[in-house]
Amino acid sequence: MKTLNWKPNTIYFIGAGPGDPELITVKGARFVREADLIIYADSLVSDELLKETREGAEILKSSGMTLEEVIDRLENGIKNGKKVVRLHTGDPSIFGAIYEQIYLLRNLGIDSEVIPGVSSVFAAAAAVQSELTIPELSQTVILTRTEGRTPVPEKESLKSLAAHHCTLAIYLSATLAEKVSSELLSAGWKKETPVVIVYKASWPDQKIIRTTVENLAKALAENNIKSQTMILAGPALDAMNEESFRRSKLYDGDFAHQFRKKVKNKQD
Repeated sequence: MKTLNWKPNTIYFIGAGPGDPELITVKGARFVREADLIIYADSLVSDELLKETREGAEILKSSGMTLEEVIDRLENGIKNGKKVVRLHTGDPSIFGAIYEQIYLLRNLGIDSEVIPGVSSVFAAAAAVQSELTIPELSQTVILTRTEGRTPVPEKESLKSLAAHHCTLAIYLSATLAEKVSSELLSAGWKKETPVVIVYKASWPDQKIIRTTVENLAKALAENNIKSQTMILAGPALDAMNEESFRRSKLYDGDFAHQFRKKVKNKQD
């Protein structure tokens, strides 16, 4: 395995994955093991990832810090010649709050590099063994959140997005379930449209609940789920039946492409 290239004057933003410590990338894990300073999102990142850090590494939790405090610690680490890692949950590009950090670091003359991770949407889909893009049912996945304390642009309201009737992956919305149902129904979704709730995807205490648009809030309340939840919604979430079954063109014998000729049947 080649030696890691730690660039000078650079903070490494790393996606830790959704929870399972083995779902971080090999590259990300190697940077974590070699770092001198790690600031990690302790409320969502498994402590198991930090058991193999090098001796003497400084490990700080970010849940109790302000943005300014995080930046100050990162800047001091770089000024002191340390190898610095900022460890985020999932993939840092999705609701990861890295933009503001990279922006402020850039103004301080400090570079950044991002190493991607596995988002909770994919861990959730894997947990329920669902393909989110079933031919003829949905060929689009929208990753979004419901408006709460954090505003959402008017054109990106859940009702507006739901009008596409594709697969929805709804983050950070467990406490807004009534609103989620209302928006989907207002967009013309049927009450019985399948919904899958995945609590703490890939963690040891992961929980999977299958419900419908109409019963979403009830299902969350009955299971006392208020956070760390991915809500997947759409017809593709209930395709394991004869009525919904669809074949793709990829392995269809009647569909030729550059790697395979059309398979002739007896009638040809």
